[in-house]
Amino acid sequence: MCRPEFARYVRHVTETGERDFVNWTQVLRFVLVGTVHRGLMRDQGNITENTLKALALCVNLESMTWVDDSTTSDFTLLSFIAVIRLHPLQQLSIRTHSDIGDDVWSKLITLTGLRKISIWSMDGPPRVLQGWSDSLGGTLTHLELGRCTGVPPTILISVLSQLPMLRDLRLKGAAAHTIPTILSYLPHLRSLDTEYPGSYASRPRNATDPTVLPPNFPTLHQLIVRAGTMDRWGPQALWGWIRGIVPKTGLRSLDLRVFAIDSDYTGVPRIFILDLARIHGSTLKQFRIGEAQLLLNDIECLCIKFPNLETLVCATASADIESIVDSVAEAKNLRTLRLFVQWMPSARKGAKNFTSHHARDLMLRTEDSRLREIAIGSTLYKGKWILQEPEDEGEKGELVFRILADLAEASWKM
Repeated sequence: MCRPEFARYVRHVTETGERDFVNWTQVLRFVLVGTVHRGLMRDQGNITENTLKALALCVNLESMTWVDDSTTSDFTLLSFIAVIRLHPLQQLSIRTHSDIGDDVWSKLITLTGLRKISIWSMDGPPRVLQGWSDSLGGTLTHLELGRCTGVPPTILISVLSQLPMLRDLRLKGAAAHTIPTILSYLPHLRSLDTEYPGSYASRPRNATDPTVLPPNFPTLHQLIVRAGTMDRWGPQALWGWIRGIVPKTGLRSLDLRVFAIDSDYTGVPRIFILDLARIHGSTLKQFRIGEAQLLLNDIECLCIKFPNLETLVCATASADIESIVDSVAEAKNLRTLRLFVQWMPSARKGAKNFTSHHARDLMLRTEDSRLREIAIGSTLYKGKWILQEPEDEGEKGELVFRILADLAEASWKM
């Protein structure tokens, strides 16, 4: 509040209702971008009042994030809503452990003109924009709903059908069989992040027929599918379900995140690769399927059928490193390769030790190679050209290729 004239430059604010004590000097430093309220109420009773005054001066505020990890709720958020409704707010993110509450929700749904909304609440009834979606239909383009479990499919479909301008959608807990119907109402959707049931018994009964598509079915560019523990039958239905929601040419990134598979071997069927390539062969650049397995000849098929492939993440089995190198020989545009390798018992001694020398050779296998990031096993190798300073003054620097090694990121974080 010492320099209120700076408030007009603030575009983004993060507020937290966490109870942990925070040093007052830290709050002063972050008063416009991150303030702890309840933890300071005991010693600084006017912390919320001062923050609201500062927030009121942020007349050009575009986004606000509210984070509250406490297990109980109060009406602090209500006072912030009363202030931000006077600003040209476009983005709102709310992440709480406790229930938001009906009083807060009744005020939230009066906000209009928002383009991005993220609602994650661990407790209380799921909030899926009931009573709010009809007023957001003309502006909302990005939406995250962190709890859809237990919401009747008819309600979820009804809410999302009122948001035809959506381009980015993330749903947690939505029934997989409702996704094709939801997509039929979202012609502009380009990115979908959703879940799939892990059991064959809970699979959707009716897959989308790609030959009979609703006229407004979207062309997805990015698809992220998350699943918990899968039984051995779950993946068999998964591949057909994925094909059913990306029937139109344009998919650029496929990302499958399965936390655990209750099976000795879960391979991606060749027919899935071929069907996907028939529609998206010219567009797909990112193929990440975590620890789902591809045979080496299927990796080779993938690299041929998707000539623009830039990122490949999967599991495979191999007897030696040379076989892996051969499998990606046709991937001319590959930039990132991450493989979870199960080495065959017949592997020769030393044949499974992927080193920086192997990484360098693979990255520079051709003059126009773009491959610069490789993880096979627990080590991540990154390569780049650098200009090495000359030892003697007056000489020109030399361009050399350097390999940097680091621990590979866990598959569940990718």
